[in-house]
Amino acid sequence: MQHPSFDLEPAAIGLETVVTGIADEQLALPTPTGASVRDLLAHVTMLTEAFRQAATKEAVGSSVPPTSVAPVLGNDWRTVIPAQLKALVAAWQEPAAWTGDTEAGGVTLPAPAMAGVALDELVIHGWDLARATSQPYAPDSDDLAILLEMMKDNPIEGTPGLFGPVVAVPDNASSLDRLLGLTGRDPDWTASHA
Repeated sequence: MQHPSFDLEPAAIGLETVVTGIADEQLALPTPTGASVRDLLAHVTMLTEAFRQAATKEAVGSSVPPTSVAPVLGNDWRTVIPAQLKALVAAWQEPAAWTGDTEAGGVTLPAPAMAGVALDELVIHGWDLARATSQPYAPDSDDLAILLEMMKDNPIEGTPGLFGPVVAVPDNASSLDRLLGLTGRDPDWTASHA
């Protein structure tokens, strides 16, 4: 499915706002993914650089498949993640980013589809981290519309390694809650449920 190019900046700003609101004593808290806040931040550090490279195509052909080694969160994450988010946004604002095929994490996709995956990662992990650390979070409505369209054909049993089994949400659920359900997340998740 092809999207006209869209701007990753609103999603990046949303995620950055959540990241900068996380306190050191919250790093061990659980997130809806099952990982700790610390481990999810390490994942965000890795994915923001991987999707920047996907936009520039610099990793195409040289990409090593993802390893089972968990990324480690550096002590400079409070400056690294915002800087990488800005670089990611800038890379996808170049028209050439949206042409041809590109690679991230050992997966090759048409560039517009990869941008959709990047958008999904930013929006959903923003929610994961916000929910884990009791922060407000309201993604851009245009981003939610793009992601709902992209995810509408997700298999009900989920996609191993990407999305858990679809979680049913009420018919009158918000766009965000519908999207969360499609990614296998319970919109009502709280740390006390973990």
